[in-house]
Amino acid sequence: MPATPQRGRTVRRLTIGAAVLAAAGLTAAALPAGADTGHAARTGRTVDVQLLSFNDFHGNLEPPQGSSGTVEEAQPDGSKKTVPAGGAEYLAQSLRTARKGHPYSVTAAAGDLVGASPLLSGLFHDEPTIEAMNRLGLDVTSVGNHEFDEGRAELTRLQKGGCHPKEGCYEHGKKFRGAGFPYLTANVTDEKTGKPLLEPYTVWQHKGVKIGFIGVTLEGTPDIVNADGIKGLKFHDEVETINKYAKVLNKQGVKSIVALIHEGGLPASTSYNYHCDSPGPGDGISGPITDIAKHVTSKVDALVTGHTHQAYSCTIPDPSGRPRTVTSAASYGKLYTDTTLTYDRRTRDIVRTSVKAPGAVNHVVDRTQPKAADMTSLIARWNKLAAPVASRPVGHISADIAGRGAAAPESPLGDVISDAQLEATKADGKGGAQLALMNPGGVRSDLAFTASGSEGDGVVTYGEAFTVQPFTNMMNVVDLTGAQLLTALQQQVSGPNEASPKILQVSRGLTYTLDMTKKGADRIVKDSVKLDGTALDPAKTYRVAMNEFLAGGGDGFPAFKDGKNKYVGPSDLDAFTAYLTAHSSAADPLTPPKADRITVVK
Repeated sequence: MPATPQRGRTVRRLTIGAAVLAAAGLTAAALPAGADTGHAARTGRTVDVQLLSFNDFHGNLEPPQGSSGTVEEAQPDGSKKTVPAGGAEYLAQSLRTARKGHPYSVTAAAGDLVGASPLLSGLFHDEPTIEAMNRLGLDVTSVGNHEFDEGRAELTRLQKGGCHPKEGCYEHGKKFRGAGFPYLTANVTDEKTGKPLLEPYTVWQHKGVKIGFIGVTLEGTPDIVNADGIKGLKFHDEVETINKYAKVLNKQGVKSIVALIHEGGLPASTSYNYHCDSPGPGDGISGPITDIAKHVTSKVDALVTGHTHQAYSCTIPDPSGRPRTVTSAASYGKLYTDTTLTYDRRTRDIVRTSVKAPGAVNHVVDRTQPKAADMTSLIARWNKLAAPVASRPVGHISADIAGRGAAAPESPLGDVISDAQLEATKADGKGGAQLALMNPGGVRSDLAFTASGSEGDGVVTYGEAFTVQPFTNMMNVVDLTGAQLLTALQQQVSGPNEASPKILQVSRGLTYTLDMTKKGADRIVKDSVKLDGTALDPAKTYRVAMNEFLAGGGDGFPAFKDGKNKYVGPSDLDAFTAYLTAHSSAADPLTPPKADRITVVK
């Protein structure tokens, strides 16, 4: 069931042939068996297709604030430089500049274009971001876990268009047209029909060149989204699904295939220009994508990935031992990847070169370049609609409060959020909470001291608070025994979270030691867990506040599903803004907490 892009954009492509290979010093011996590069070059048989890609945009139309809006660049002398990056105005300009002189160019993404978005997009159910993606020339994307934040019906609306079922149309006389590119959901099927929710693949074509794209999200999506949003859906193994549809494409005569995978890896360095093929192919990266890459059929020629918000361009051998690029462009539109796919018109396949080939390179979406005027206009239009809500002051801070950008497992902003949740639910009749726990992935940004608009330095606007807490999850308070609470803390570093720990942010009064020199559940030092200075009693019942996502066992915390006597309180965003208002003023701004509740042993 092939899908075709709805947009009639004039694509730009370039025929380079095998000249790129020669420039890299490659010979026929470096190519797959049977590839006659010399003959191909003489006859013009090959054409280089430019694949531009990015991932995890998350509705960041405006440049992200704080550390969320920077990338780390390794310098020749071994030092590291922080470079401001991102924003739709600059991403669009970067992509358009990159396409110049390339008549064969296709642009793809690997999911999470929307969801957990700043207020400018999130307030309007991400319609502004879809409009921006249409304008910047996106051809195709896989679905990500955050595309399910508002449920399957809303994802379908983002694809097909139509005004919001409850809030209607946001602009008089304008109906939301939907995505002008296919959202691919190859491994997400309807439980009743067994069919993919949306199209599983698409075939991009230009002047006889055909490239198939298969899109999948991580199989573990049900563990990290609210259960209500994915009722009636099944999420299948990424490798099995990609391999299945690669065969389908091959039967249709499509031999060149790219997999768009919303799952990723963890490079050994956080610098975007780190060489992760050192000392050997793929040696500098770990995480789920490495195993996926090793098992996805060799029929697939390149893997564009995401989810982990990391930057990498690696070469991991496929099952046949041939080199294959695996890329990710960090997040929030701060980078884009430029990959060269050398297409052989006779075999209709991609000629894959050795690991020394130019391959794929990540580029910074820097903010020194001119802005794309149409994106500036789009942002201004939606900002005008959002202004009455977004610009309202809700608090004051004395300095940056690190959240998403914090270097330690416990962040200062995580402390503020968990304290806010405790305060909103601790009173009798409002839950009676004794402590609060916050999932780290729900803290989406920092709070920056420098003004983002005209509000003034140190002023926190509703829009900035929304950017930090965009999900609007309802607060739950449940009964948990001390033993159950300890089990939940151990689940931070064991089971599905052992390889990549998810350290919960804790409210004032809860303290413990995290010993990372140990393994699994033993990393939580049992006798160190205390509440208000008193050791945790396994037999005692505690009232624990958390958002509804965690209460449902999300992020690999099944222990929370055993909570009893549930009380439903205000939204996490309301709790956060109320706390900022109550605990800060222009004369007495909130200072960043010390983040010393969790003692970490390394």
